[in-house]
Amino acid sequence: MTHADNEFLFTSESVTEGHPDKVADQISDGVLDAVLRDDPLGRVACETLVNTGLVVVSGEITTSTYVDIQDVAR
Repeated sequence: MTHADNEFLFTSESVTEGHPDKVADQISDGVLDAVLRDDPLGRVACETLVNTGLVVVSGEITTSTYVDIQDVAR
């Protein structure tokens, strides 16, 4: 598919409440919020995977504070 230089193709994805993507985003946001609450210079690059009965939080966190990831996920 070709487009002229001034044409754009816009796409988007939308999921409903309770969808695993929304739950995963809430957990990742919660981890970031927990770090920044006590360490404004903290750095968070985390991804969350959600499946039935399973949550995996993975990535890199650089902070001077402690965050109970399990508590945030629950």
